[in-house]
Amino acid sequence: MKQRWLSLILSLSAITACGDNLTLPPDRDPASDPDPPVLSCIPNLDGKIERKELEVAAGVPVRYVISPSGETREVDLSGTEEEGELIWDFSTDFADDEALTVTASTLEGKWYAAEFADGAFVTPFNKSGSLESIGLVSDGGLLLLGIASAEEAPEQGQTLLVYNPPITVLQFPVEVGQSFVSSGQIENGMTLGLPYAGKDTYEVSVDAVGRIDLLQLTFEQVHRVRTKVTVEPAVGAAVVRHQTSFFSECFAEVARATSADGESSADFSQAAELRRLGF
Repeated sequence: MKQRWLSLILSLSAITACGDNLTLPPDRDPASDPDPPVLSCIPNLDGKIERKELEVAAGVPVRYVISPSGETREVDLSGTEEEGELIWDFSTDFADDEALTVTASTLEGKWYAAEFADGAFVTPFNKSGSLESIGLVSDGGLLLLGIASAEEAPEQGQTLLVYNPPITVLQFPVEVGQSFVSSGQIENGMTLGLPYAGKDTYEVSVDAVGRIDLLQLTFEQVHRVRTKVTVEPAVGAAVVRHQTSFFSECFAEVARATSADGESSADFSQAAELRRLGF
């Protein structure tokens, strides 16, 4: 019996000792999610696109699907009206469409940086990115400053075309009823290693607003912007092409249809190139 009482006493002593040395867990804050990101632009759908709604996000990839070279796409640029709303249907999924990622960058490190204004941005001019477009967002609008080869001495020859004055592609605010003409001269330019001079003229009109249905996205209150581009080289025949773009607040250009060279109608039904935001 004494042994049993001794064992019980020792056991109680051990439990008491453990209780005296017990370390209590620290107070912890309740679990929480990180703060949501602050969006720099939120569409307000007020029927116009202002400068603050068309800022360039350098380093942010934007993904498009684009028709392959040599393939035309049937397009309906007029759209259809449903319950008073104009709707453009660009939601057809073409099996042979290609993926195109466009990422804007700054002039930093570009071989042609000294030729253009501070604050300009750079985007690919062609699919391969061998040619680059240099633009600038100003208080008055979106400007095209020029075109240059991505490399200073590419195998196919250097390109450097600087517009004087810059060509206005859009005027702020972008709204229905707006139209203007903007021309830029090129002097002492280079294209594919050959001397070039000429004049490019953009005739721009914003003539409708409505909804556009893309492959995976739908945008309300997009502005249809029609542009007639006339390229007049000093040597050679002038070339005319039409382009219809759809611009959305904060997302910029969400779709674009470009005609073949020589197209006479702004309402062309066959696009030499069709690009749409999406995958």
